[in-house]
Amino acid sequence: MAVPEWIDYSPFYRGETDIYQFPDLAVRPVDAARLRELGVCVEPSAETLAGLERGSRLFLQRFRDGMLLPRTRYTLKQTDPAAEEAEIHNYTGHCPTLTYEINPVRGCGVGCQYCLVTDGVHEQPLTALENYHLFVRRLLDEMNGPQSENAPHYYYFSPKTEAFQEATLLTGIAHRILREFIDHFRRFPASRARLFIASKAGAKHLLVEDGGESVLDLFGQLRERMQFNTSVSIMPDAFRTLLEPYAAPLSERLAAVRLCQERGIPANSALIQPILTPWLSDEHIRTFFDALHAAGIINYKPEFLTACMENLSMLGPLLGHFDPSLERELYEAYLLPSNADHRKQRGRTAPDRSLSRACIAKMRAYTDKLGMSVSICYWVRMQLGITEEDIPLINRNGFQCLGYQSRLFEDVR
Repeated sequence: MAVPEWIDYSPFYRGETDIYQFPDLAVRPVDAARLRELGVCVEPSAETLAGLERGSRLFLQRFRDGMLLPRTRYTLKQTDPAAEEAEIHNYTGHCPTLTYEINPVRGCGVGCQYCLVTDGVHEQPLTALENYHLFVRRLLDEMNGPQSENAPHYYYFSPKTEAFQEATLLTGIAHRILREFIDHFRRFPASRARLFIASKAGAKHLLVEDGGESVLDLFGQLRERMQFNTSVSIMPDAFRTLLEPYAAPLSERLAAVRLCQERGIPANSALIQPILTPWLSDEHIRTFFDALHAAGIINYKPEFLTACMENLSMLGPLLGHFDPSLERELYEAYLLPSNADHRKQRGRTAPDRSLSRACIAKMRAYTDKLGMSVSICYWVRMQLGITEEDIPLINRNGFQCLGYQSRLFEDVR
C-alpha cells in the first residue's frame, strides 16, 4: 500500500497560548468524588457518571500523548464524482428549506474541542478531496437543470468541516467549488439554488487567492445568490483559544463579515455556537452582542453547547482551570437526570430546559433593544416549547431556522 504524501502547513491563525502552555493545568478525572469536591448539587445517573469517567480517561491519555491539537497537515485525494452521494442536511426532519451538504474535507484543521462531528477528537488524518468540485457540478446539474422543478433550496458549505481552512484554501478546492456555482448561475440564470455558508473564517482566509481571484472576489460574483454567516461563540476569550486552537479570533471573524458587506454580500446573520451558559451574564451578553451589532449583524441563531458526557468531562476541567465555579455550573446545567433526554443529533445533551429558556429570554431582552432578530430550529422549538408567537418561523428580518435568508429567493434584480 502506498504511503500517503503529507502536506504540512502553518495555520493562518493560532492563539498566543495553547493547552500545552499551561504547566499548572490539572487534568483530573471527573468522577463522583470530583463532583462532590466542586460542590455540584445534582446527582447524575450511573450511566451519566460512567460516561464522564470514560471521557476523563480518554482526555488524560490524549493530554499525555500530545493529541489535543489537530495535526497541521493533510493529504490530497481524488474522489469519484459519480459515486459521491448527495447528503441532505436535516437533523430534525422538519427543516423549512431543502438543503444539500458540501463537505470537501474529511476531518477539520480548526480543532474545536466541542466539535459536533468528532466530539472534540481530531486524531483522524485530514484528507482534502482535490476534485470535489466535479461532484458539486454534478449535483447542481441534477438538482437545477432544465428537467428539474427548480424549487428553492440551499447548498450548505460546510456543516461537517470548516469550509475555509488551510486544506481547502492552499489547494484551491474552495475556489473551485465557488466557481462551480458561478458557472451554474451563468448557465441557469433562473436557478433557485442558493449557497449558504457558516464559517469561522477570518479576514486572512477570505483574501487567499487562486488563479488571481480571492475567495472574496468569488463571493462578489455570487452576492445575490449566497449568504455568509459567521460562526462565533459566547465564552471567555482565553477559553475560546483553548477550545478553538486554529480558528480566527472573534475580531478577525467580524472583520471578515465587514469585508463581505463592503462587497454587497449578505453577511448580516450569525450562528452563535456554542453558547456556554455559565458565562452568560448580563455584562458578557452586552459586550458580545454590541460587537456583533457594530459589525452589522442583524440576526443570530443561538445554539447552546451540546456534548456527550465523554466530551463534557474534557471541557469541564479546562473551564475549571480558569474558574472552578464555572466548571461546577457547567456540570449542573447538564447532569440532572431529568435532563437526560434533552438530546440533539448524535445523542449530544443540551443544557437544562428551564435554564435554556431563561438564557434565550435573557439574550433577547438585550438584543431586541439593538433591533436584532432571532432564528431558531425546529428541534429547539419542540424541546423548549417555543411557539411561532414567541419566535416566528420566518422572522421580521426574513431569517429562519439555522439563519437561512428567505429573501434570497425573491426575484433577482
